[in-house]
Amino acid sequence: MHVALSPLDAAAILIVLSAVLGWVNHRFLKLPSTVALTMMGALASVVVIAVDRLLPQSDLAGLVGGFLDDIDFHETLMEGMLSFLLFAGALHVDLDQLRRGRWQIAILSTIGVVASTLMVGGGFWLLTGLVGAAVPLAWCLVFGALISPTDPVAVMGVLKTARVPPTLQATIAGESLFNDGVGVVIFSILLASAAAGTAFSLPHALELFAVEALGGAVLGLVAGWIGYRAMKAIDDYAVEVLVSLAVVMGGYSLASALHISGPVAMAVAGLLIGNKGVAEAMSDTTRDYLLKFWALLDEVLNAVLFLLIGLEAVVLAERLGLLGLGLLTVPLVLAARAVSVGLPLLAWRRLLPFGLAFPTMTWGGLRGGISIALALSLPPGPMKDVLLAATYVVVLFSVLAQGGTIERVVRRHSRVVPPPPEIA
Repeated sequence: MHVALSPLDAAAILIVLSAVLGWVNHRFLKLPSTVALTMMGALASVVVIAVDRLLPQSDLAGLVGGFLDDIDFHETLMEGMLSFLLFAGALHVDLDQLRRGRWQIAILSTIGVVASTLMVGGGFWLLTGLVGAAVPLAWCLVFGALISPTDPVAVMGVLKTARVPPTLQATIAGESLFNDGVGVVIFSILLASAAAGTAFSLPHALELFAVEALGGAVLGLVAGWIGYRAMKAIDDYAVEVLVSLAVVMGGYSLASALHISGPVAMAVAGLLIGNKGVAEAMSDTTRDYLLKFWALLDEVLNAVLFLLIGLEAVVLAERLGLLGLGLLTVPLVLAARAVSVGLPLLAWRRLLPFGLAFPTMTWGGLRGGISIALALSLPPGPMKDVLLAATYVVVLFSVLAQGGTIERVVRRHSRVVPPPPEIA
């Protein structure tokens, strides 16, 4: 019998599990935390499924599934955790480096996402036709939109361990910060068209995109500037940390109410406070407290998020055929990523060393909780089952295989192609 858990109970279970598995990783495995928690969550799911098969009277999978059902993954991530994660990630991005790569970031996070959406959507449509799943093209494009953005949480975690030149690191971080907001907007537009069964309207889509993305950027600037001015007027680390929380929670809620992009708003606000605010509005004591507070919050939320991704295997255990389709989708997503970043990088090879940038951005373009949350937000039905299973396999491969090996990829190609000298 399933007993509904209160939000406090669910949070307590997740924190305890994350702490135990995090300790095990730090003590024995020494893997990047996002990789380790996803892997151990998936292994725990396998153990649960195996116990149920060996002991039919047990219902561990039902208990875990009921626990996950009690957590609205989409609302928890998209309306809660994401605002904190994006702001925390943006705090540590160097705005000067970001300015140098602004055109690369703008193109990769807009045109790159659109191109990847079309390539993945078209390829997935052909793939499902070959295996007899017969998913309409409109829904295949929805899948392309939800799987194309790289997850800033996963990417930032990898960049902490991989030695990437500053300009390339800023390009990767900037792209991951902004392409998820663009991806969410494209996903919403395509989902509305697919669910209603209406023809896609490009002018209407462009209008919605401009309102959401540009509106989010403007709101982020306003919220960040208000927070910056408030911090500059006082010198009290507790109040200034509280101001930063107000910027995130109030700004994201306002973005939702105004129907503009909250992810874009938080990325912009985090960049403003993390650069101008840290440099001009804080004492050394406040700077130390604020940056450590957000770093700790980032680590805790990361741990919970990637543990949840690992545990989702329990929910998908009965869909082995669909999981097979997901395995076939992995090379399709990687190929689309290679093309969508490879062509622009060829044009920018004087700015970014192609021999290092291409493998780093292709293999380091990790998918994570945002893709899972978007897939879980799909309306119930057979299309959701197919898209969710494919999304889960791609995300699991991305975090475990790509996230677990990206440092070696960077190290190998750094020896072959030295980065260009940084401009002072």
